[in-house]
Amino acid sequence: MTTDDQTAQPQDPAAAAFTRLESQIALMRRAVENLATEKANIDIPDYSDTLGEMAESLAAVADTLDTIAAKPAMAMTPEGMAQRMDQAARSARQSDREQIAAAETRYDDAMRDLTKIVASAWSASYQREYLRWAACGGVLAGCLLWAIVPGILARQLPESWHMPERIAMRTLREPSVWDAGVRLLKVGSPLDWRAISDAAEMRGRNKKTIADCERAAEKSKKVVRCRVTITPP
Repeated sequence: MTTDDQTAQPQDPAAAAFTRLESQIALMRRAVENLATEKANIDIPDYSDTLGEMAESLAAVADTLDTIAAKPAMAMTPEGMAQRMDQAARSARQSDREQIAAAETRYDDAMRDLTKIVASAWSASYQREYLRWAACGGVLAGCLLWAIVPGILARQLPESWHMPERIAMRTLREPSVWDAGVRLLKVGSPLDWRAISDAAEMRGRNKKTIADCERAAEKSKKVVRCRVTITPP
Protein backbone atom coordinates (compact mmCIF):
# COMPACT_ATOMS: atom_id res chain seq x y z
CA MET A 1 0.00 0.00 0.00
CA THR A 2 1.36 3.30 -1.04
CA THR A 3 1.44 6.59 0.84
CA ASP A 4 -1.41 8.01 -1.08
CA ASP A 5 -3.49 5.06 -0.15
CA GLN A 6 -2.71 5.60 3.53
CA THR A 7 -3.70 9.24 3.23
CA ALA A 8 -6.91 8.44 1.62
CA GLN A 9 -7.91 6.14 4.46
CA PRO A 10 -10.32 7.76 6.96
CA GLN A 11 -8.77 9.13 10.28
CA ASP A 12 -9.61 7.52 13.55
CA PRO A 13 -12.14 9.63 15.55
CA ALA A 14 -10.37 9.02 18.81
CA ALA A 15 -7.13 10.21 17.37
CA ALA A 16 -8.85 13.25 16.00
CA ALA A 17 -10.37 14.01 19.38
CA PHE A 18 -7.09 13.52 21.12
CA THR A 19 -5.44 15.80 18.60
CA ARG A 20 -8.05 18.51 19.29
CA LEU A 21 -7.68 18.07 23.04
CA GLU A 22 -3.94 18.32 22.72
CA SER A 23 -4.25 21.57 20.82
CA GLN A 24 -6.70 22.98 23.38
CA ILE A 25 -4.43 21.99 26.24
CA ALA A 26 -1.53 23.70 24.49
CA LEU A 27 -3.66 26.80 24.07
CA MET A 28 -4.64 26.74 27.75
CA ARG A 29 -1.01 26.28 28.72
CA ARG A 30 0.04 29.26 26.74
CA ALA A 31 -2.81 31.26 28.29
CA VAL A 32 -1.81 30.26 31.82
CA GLU A 33 1.83 31.09 31.08
CA ASN A 34 0.79 34.46 29.76
CA LEU A 35 -1.45 35.03 32.83
CA ALA A 36 1.39 34.18 35.17
CA THR A 37 3.64 36.53 33.27
CA GLU A 38 1.09 39.35 33.42
CA LYS A 39 0.43 38.73 37.15
CA ALA A 40 4.14 38.92 37.86
CA ASN A 41 4.24 42.25 36.08
CA ILE A 42 1.28 43.72 38.18
CA ASP A 43 2.45 46.04 41.06
CA ILE A 44 0.19 45.20 44.05
CA PRO A 45 0.11 48.13 46.60
CA ASP A 46 0.86 47.56 50.29
CA TYR A 47 -2.29 48.14 52.42
CA SER A 48 -0.61 47.41 55.73
CA ASP A 49 -0.66 51.03 56.98
CA THR A 50 -4.22 51.56 55.87
CA LEU A 51 -5.35 48.36 57.49
CA GLY A 52 -3.52 49.37 60.68
CA GLU A 53 -5.29 52.74 60.76
CA MET A 54 -8.61 51.00 60.17
CA ALA A 55 -7.86 48.63 63.01
CA GLU A 56 -7.04 51.56 65.34
CA SER A 57 -10.26 53.35 64.32
CA LEU A 58 -12.27 50.21 64.91
CA ALA A 59 -10.61 49.83 68.32
CA ALA A 60 -11.49 53.45 69.21
CA VAL A 61 -15.07 52.90 68.07
CA ALA A 62 -15.23 49.75 70.16
CA ASP A 63 -13.94 51.66 73.22
CA THR A 64 -16.51 54.40 72.63
CA LEU A 65 -19.27 51.85 72.32
CA ASP A 66 -18.09 50.18 75.52
CA THR A 67 -18.11 53.56 77.30
CA ILE A 68 -21.61 54.32 76.03
CA ALA A 69 -22.77 50.87 77.01
CA ALA A 70 -21.40 51.43 80.52
CA LYS A 71 -23.52 54.54 81.01
CA PRO A 72 -26.43 54.17 83.47
CA ALA A 73 -28.86 55.50 80.89
CA MET A 74 -28.19 52.51 78.65
CA ALA A 75 -29.32 50.23 81.43
CA MET A 76 -32.59 52.11 81.91
CA THR A 77 -35.84 50.69 80.71
CA PRO A 78 -38.42 52.78 78.84
CA GLU A 79 -40.48 52.96 82.04
CA GLY A 80 -37.49 54.21 84.03
CA MET A 81 -36.68 56.73 81.32
CA ALA A 82 -40.28 57.96 81.43
CA GLN A 83 -40.08 58.34 85.22
CA ARG A 84 -36.83 60.30 84.95
CA MET A 85 -38.32 62.56 82.31
CA ASP A 86 -41.41 63.11 84.46
CA GLN A 87 -39.25 64.01 87.45
CA ALA A 88 -37.19 66.41 85.36
CA ALA A 89 -40.38 68.02 84.03
CA ARG A 90 -41.76 68.38 87.57
CA SER A 91 -38.50 69.92 88.74
CA ALA A 92 -38.55 72.37 85.84
CA ARG A 93 -42.19 73.27 86.54
CA GLN A 94 -41.38 73.76 90.22
CA SER A 95 -38.56 76.11 89.29
CA ASP A 96 -40.92 77.97 86.96
CA ARG A 97 -43.53 78.25 89.70
CA GLU A 98 -40.93 79.61 92.10
CA GLN A 99 -39.77 82.17 89.54
CA ILE A 100 -43.38 83.17 88.79
CA ALA A 101 -44.11 83.52 92.51
CA ALA A 102 -40.99 85.65 92.96
CA ALA A 103 -42.03 87.79 89.97
CA GLU A 104 -45.53 88.21 91.44
CA THR A 105 -44.01 89.24 94.76
CA ARG A 106 -41.80 91.80 93.04
CA TYR A 107 -44.79 93.05 91.06
CA ASP A 108 -46.88 93.42 94.21
CA ASP A 109 -44.05 95.27 95.94
CA ALA A 110 -43.62 97.56 92.93
CA MET A 111 -47.36 98.27 92.84
CA ARG A 112 -47.37 99.10 96.55
CA ASP A 113 -44.39 101.41 96.08
CA LEU A 114 -46.07 103.02 93.07
CA THR A 115 -49.29 103.47 95.05
CA LYS A 116 -47.34 105.11 97.84
CA ILE A 117 -45.59 107.39 95.37
CA VAL A 118 -48.89 108.35 93.72
CA ALA A 119 -50.51 108.94 97.11
CA SER A 120 -47.53 111.01 98.21
CA ALA A 121 -47.65 113.02 94.98
CA TRP A 122 -51.39 113.57 95.39
CA SER A 123 -50.89 114.59 98.99
CA ALA A 124 -48.11 116.99 97.99
CA SER A 125 -50.32 118.43 95.24
CA TYR A 126 -53.21 118.77 97.67
CA GLN A 127 -50.93 120.45 100.19
CA ARG A 128 -49.63 122.87 97.55
CA GLU A 129 -53.21 123.67 96.51
CA TYR A 130 -54.18 124.13 100.15
CA LEU A 131 -51.19 126.40 100.71
CA ARG A 132 -52.12 128.48 97.65
CA TRP A 133 -55.69 128.89 98.87
CA ALA A 134 -54.43 129.63 102.37
CA ALA A 135 -52.03 132.24 101.00
CA CYS A 136 -54.80 133.85 98.93
CA GLY A 137 -57.10 133.83 101.95
CA GLY A 138 -54.35 135.33 104.08
CA VAL A 139 -53.72 138.09 101.55
CA LEU A 140 -57.45 138.82 101.29
CA ALA A 141 -57.83 138.83 105.07
CA GLY A 142 -54.81 141.10 105.34
CA CYS A 143 -56.30 143.49 102.81
CA LEU A 144 -59.60 143.54 104.69
CA LEU A 145 -57.86 144.10 107.99
CA TRP A 146 -55.72 146.82 106.47
CA ALA A 147 -58.85 148.48 105.16
CA ILE A 148 -60.83 148.20 108.40
CA VAL A 149 -58.42 148.28 111.31
CA PRO A 150 -56.64 151.59 110.49
CA GLY A 151 -59.99 153.40 110.31
CA ILE A 152 -61.06 151.97 113.65
CA LEU A 153 -57.72 152.90 115.23
CA ALA A 154 -57.77 156.36 113.65
CA ARG A 155 -61.20 157.08 115.10
CA GLN A 156 -60.01 156.04 118.53
CA LEU A 157 -57.10 158.48 118.52
CA PRO A 158 -57.42 162.14 119.57
CA GLU A 159 -58.96 164.42 116.91
CA SER A 160 -56.07 166.85 117.22
CA TRP A 161 -53.87 164.26 115.58
CA HIS A 162 -56.04 164.36 112.42
CA MET A 163 -55.30 160.70 111.68
CA PRO A 164 -58.37 160.11 109.44
CA GLU A 165 -57.38 163.10 107.31
CA ARG A 166 -53.78 161.92 107.13
CA ILE A 167 -54.93 158.40 106.18
CA ALA A 168 -57.08 159.91 103.41
CA MET A 169 -54.11 162.00 102.24
CA ARG A 170 -51.87 158.96 102.06
CA THR A 171 -54.58 156.88 100.42
CA LEU A 172 -55.10 159.55 97.73
CA ARG A 173 -51.35 160.08 97.42
CA GLU A 174 -51.69 163.84 97.75
CA PRO A 175 -48.89 166.02 99.13
CA SER A 176 -51.07 167.67 101.79
CA VAL A 177 -54.34 167.37 103.62
CA TRP A 178 -55.62 170.45 101.73
CA ASP A 179 -54.98 168.85 98.36
CA ALA A 180 -56.64 165.64 99.55
CA GLY A 181 -59.68 167.65 100.72
CA VAL A 182 -59.87 169.53 97.41
CA ARG A 183 -59.85 166.26 95.54
CA LEU A 184 -62.56 164.85 97.76
CA LEU A 185 -64.69 167.98 97.28
CA LYS A 186 -64.28 167.83 93.50
CA VAL A 187 -65.34 164.20 93.44
CA GLY A 188 -68.05 164.43 96.09
CA SER A 189 -69.87 167.58 94.90
CA PRO A 190 -68.53 169.36 91.83
CA LEU A 191 -71.12 172.21 92.04
CA ASP A 192 -70.35 172.99 95.66
CA TRP A 193 -66.66 172.90 94.90
CA ARG A 194 -67.22 175.31 92.04
CA ALA A 195 -69.07 177.70 94.33
CA ILE A 196 -66.35 177.54 96.96
CA SER A 197 -63.68 178.05 94.33
CA ASP A 198 -65.47 181.07 92.85
CA ALA A 199 -65.96 182.56 96.31
CA ALA A 200 -62.29 182.12 97.06
CA GLU A 201 -61.34 183.83 93.80
CA MET A 202 -63.71 186.73 94.48
CA ARG A 203 -62.30 187.22 97.97
CA GLY A 204 -58.83 187.08 96.61
CA ARG A 205 -59.57 189.81 94.06
CA ASN A 206 -61.35 191.99 96.68
CA LYS A 207 -59.09 191.22 99.56
CA LYS A 208 -58.42 194.81 100.61
CA THR A 209 -62.03 195.92 100.26
CA ILE A 210 -63.32 192.97 102.26
CA ALA A 211 -60.69 193.58 104.94
CA ASP A 212 -61.77 197.24 105.29
CA CYS A 213 -65.42 196.20 105.50
CA GLU A 214 -64.63 193.66 108.16
CA ARG A 215 -62.81 196.29 110.26
CA ALA A 216 -65.69 198.72 109.80
CA ALA A 217 -68.23 196.10 110.84
CA GLU A 218 -66.16 195.20 113.86
CA LYS A 219 -65.89 198.82 114.87
CA SER A 220 -69.53 199.70 114.36
CA LYS A 221 -70.87 196.42 115.51
CA LYS A 222 -73.33 196.63 112.63
CA VAL A 223 -73.85 195.15 109.24
CA VAL A 224 -71.73 196.99 106.71
CA ARG A 225 -72.29 197.03 102.98
CA CYS A 226 -69.24 196.27 100.89
CA ARG A 227 -68.75 196.98 97.24
CA VAL A 228 -66.81 194.18 95.56
CA THR A 229 -65.68 193.61 91.97
CA ILE A 230 -66.82 190.44 90.23
CA THR A 231 -65.43 189.34 86.87
CA PRO A 232 -67.52 187.30 84.50
CA PRO A 233 -66.86 183.54 84.65
